[in-house]
Amino acid sequence: MPSSPADVLLLLGGVLSAAFVLFLPFELWRLRRQGRLTWAYVREMLASASPLIPTLLVSGAVMAFIGGLYAGAAALAPWSIPTGVGAALACLVLVDFLYYWDHRCGHRIALLWAASHSVHHSSQQFDQTTGFRISFLDGFISPWFYLPAVLIGFDPLLVLACFAVILGYQQWLHTETIGRLGWLDRWFNTPSNHRVHHGVQDAYLDRNYGAILMVWDRLFGTYAVEGTVEGEAPRYGLVHPIGGSNPILVHTAGLIQLARALRPVRGVWRRVALLFQPPGAPADSATP
Repeated sequence: MPSSPADVLLLLGGVLSAAFVLFLPFELWRLRRQGRLTWAYVREMLASASPLIPTLLVSGAVMAFIGGLYAGAAALAPWSIPTGVGAALACLVLVDFLYYWDHRCGHRIALLWAASHSVHHSSQQFDQTTGFRISFLDGFISPWFYLPAVLIGFDPLLVLACFAVILGYQQWLHTETIGRLGWLDRWFNTPSNHRVHHGVQDAYLDRNYGAILMVWDRLFGTYAVEGTVEGEAPRYGLVHPIGGSNPILVHTAGLIQLARALRPVRGVWRRVALLFQPPGAPADSATP
């Protein structure tokens, strides 16, 4: 049995991550009844699951990296916050807040978008396998955003346990099987809110970054309701689709697009500046 709040959160994160075991069969049944379960659809689902392979291959390196990074940060913390129930809840809210900025930066900084987060958005389908479509590079990028939680004194294991919960929570969000959920949609991340996040229409772009809570999106003006585009369901994928389901393409399309955008830019510093502009920013917006 779990012996501490961190253990409980780690267990909860694992249980939430397994949501696809319940939801995926319903999705497959619904797709088959709608006549949408074609080989092309299945091929795209397999492409979404493909990142699991490199993620597992580098998992040891990722854990070693995170362990070293957080141990160093913990040594710099001015004090240590005891891990009780109250501290665990406070840490979970803080990690949820930090995730908002991690996620928002992943969308608004061209280098982060191209190297990792565009992988997650590259499917034009939206189902439980989309939750697996995460670049292995995330394991080396995201941990930096949660350093403040360690630096103010939270146990690194507790911070990682909270991160496991917010990642696990988001698995069930990748579905069209569940519709609107009333007042829950206003304050918590739900399938409806996450469908908006994956939408490519202008009204849906760069919206609903939150992990569990929609509070941060409402506070910082990035919240949008499904149905903002009247009479039109969210269309998924990228503004410029990658054009295939090849797993290698899934992992590299964002970097290829970024390289093409950098090609006409003259000067090293202008190219560096463009890396930190929003994705798709015009080349002449890169000022040294």
